[in-house]
Amino acid sequence: STVITEEGIDVLAASLSPDVGKKVAEFTANAMGGSMPFHVALANRLDIMKPSRKDIDDCLKNHPLKFSPGLEEFINALRNQGTVVYLVSGGFRQMIDPVAEILGVDTKTQVYANNILFDQAGEYKNFDEKEPTSRAGGKARVVGMLKETMKYKSIVMIGDGATDMEARPPADAFIGYGGIAVRAAVKEGADWFVTDFNDLINVVKSE
Repeated sequence: STVITEEGIDVLAASLSPDVGKKVAEFTANAMGGSMPFHVALANRLDIMKPSRKDIDDCLKNHPLKFSPGLEEFINALRNQGTVVYLVSGGFRQMIDPVAEILGVDTKTQVYANNILFDQAGEYKNFDEKEPTSRAGGKARVVGMLKETMKYKSIVMIGDGATDMEARPPADAFIGYGGIAVRAAVKEGADWFVTDFNDLINVVKSE
């Protein structure tokens, strides 16, 4: 709920049934707030949902994900300055890749997210536990890897959850985003906290 206005996993769950949606949303709130280990919340949510490939396709078709206000302009402003943008998410690649494609973010090299595994019939099988974002501290591992392999001088993490905040360090700064949901721990722990991407756009354009 930084790039888009809702938690993708909650949107998918709600599209399956109201009961599934409610149960999954509770786990998401605990994971985002930091009160439950992320991999536990992820496994529990997927066990409740067991989404098939068709379930995900239908969800994206019937519930198009909406970008947070100002997000697209912000990414364009960063690009105009030569900044490389990555999407690092505890959500599902099957739902994030279409968003990344619209934003012009390379899904093979600039997206790090969890991958749902399906059987030959397209039914839910498991999730890829090798993905760094499937566990607590995964976003920090991704940032550390990017620093090491890409030799970036500085990396700024922007997000609205505890798992985003965990990425600093190795991220050089953490900007908390509260445009959709304000979480007290994130607001308190951020180097800078904003509720509107226009605040960030103005800073980028002024540099």
